[in-house]
Amino acid sequence: MADIKVPVFSESVSEGTLLEWHKKPGDAVKRGEVLAQIETDKVVLEVTALQDGVLVSVAKNEGDTVLSEETLGVVGEAGSAPAPTASAAADPAAGPVANETSAGGTAAQPDSAPAGSLLGNEATRRDDLSPAVRKIVAEQGLNPAQIPATGPRGNITKADAVAAAQGGGTQQGPQTAAAPAQASVTPAASIPAGARPEQRVPMTRIRQRISERLKDVQNTAALLTTFNEVNMKPAMDLRKKYQDQFVAKHGTKLGFMSLFVRAATEALKAFPVVNASVEGKDIIYHGYYDIGIAVASERGLVVPILRDTDTMSLAGIEKQIAEFATKAKGGKLTLDDMSGGTFSITNGGTFGSMMSTPIINAPQSAILGMHNIIERPIAQNGQVVIAPMMYLALSYDHRIIDGKEAVQFLVMIKNLLEDPARMLLEL
Repeated sequence: MADIKVPVFSESVSEGTLLEWHKKPGDAVKRGEVLAQIETDKVVLEVTALQDGVLVSVAKNEGDTVLSEETLGVVGEAGSAPAPTASAAADPAAGPVANETSAGGTAAQPDSAPAGSLLGNEATRRDDLSPAVRKIVAEQGLNPAQIPATGPRGNITKADAVAAAQGGGTQQGPQTAAAPAQASVTPAASIPAGARPEQRVPMTRIRQRISERLKDVQNTAALLTTFNEVNMKPAMDLRKKYQDQFVAKHGTKLGFMSLFVRAATEALKAFPVVNASVEGKDIIYHGYYDIGIAVASERGLVVPILRDTDTMSLAGIEKQIAEFATKAKGGKLTLDDMSGGTFSITNGGTFGSMMSTPIINAPQSAILGMHNIIERPIAQNGQVVIAPMMYLALSYDHRIIDGKEAVQFLVMIKNLLEDPARMLLEL
């Protein structure tokens, strides 16, 4: 027998939530196979099997809070009989229902009990429902037996329950005459088609942490945003001219993000205070350039870090960003991927944003916001021309960065992007 342990959390993480079991008691497992996933306030961790065998028992259910190195379950040799889970052992449905009595005092059989009472107990009788699913089923008055299940073990996932609550699944059936009072208090059955249903879903740990950090920044930093615009035609012409050669040599496309990272790095060298951070009453000036790239994932915004960008090539930047995007999509980003950082870049333009005021990623002191490229009329050499323009935004901590430095920093990025050769020649 071997215990399944929660991975060791970092010092900044105190606990996590058991997100999902990929196996159930009695299932065969192989060494290195993913058994479960744990969500912390920063990343999702995978729990893998340390040996071949059978999942004998689980000590924690989906939705439970877990601590570092806590036992989640047991893996034994093939042929080991699975032990009942904690929820199954305490489940009254495991025994006969002959002791359930009706209002008249006689034993109530399942087929003669009021429909409302059967559905009301269904969520507590099924030991394959996670706490999150049980909560949604109970609050929305859903019948678990009629919810289409898409889980890996044929179980109902949280997404299945939410879909059912929104009308994608079957809701509780009509009440019988034996329970007229319950029909008036069952929210799902009383909401007619076309009404305005609501659902209450708890925040994930990552979303809670994002909320806390952003609010802390607003309460602590003196936030200010300065704007400018950049003509992206020179950068677009550069990409068009050299894209095929770039791909042939490096195996990756030349995107705008690598140009922005390079321009930001050069501007950070010229204005060190923008690369600094505040710690108490001290200003810490960093002699290196670690730029965070905001990436949208299914579990919220994450910011993996490009290390030492002053030493990276454009191809190296593009490859690293592509790797981060793949890992974020698969929930594979690690704490090391997102730790540190001296400056951040966020690109709302990929979603169509024309302008925004991004919030800095503490303890950093500034963040650059990229936006959508729109063809607009501009004055150029005394003539009105149509050019692909992008608005830039620099949000900064006014406690240590003055407006003059912030504006000059953003102007330098604009000038470098409008004449990319200057970056290559380091002018």
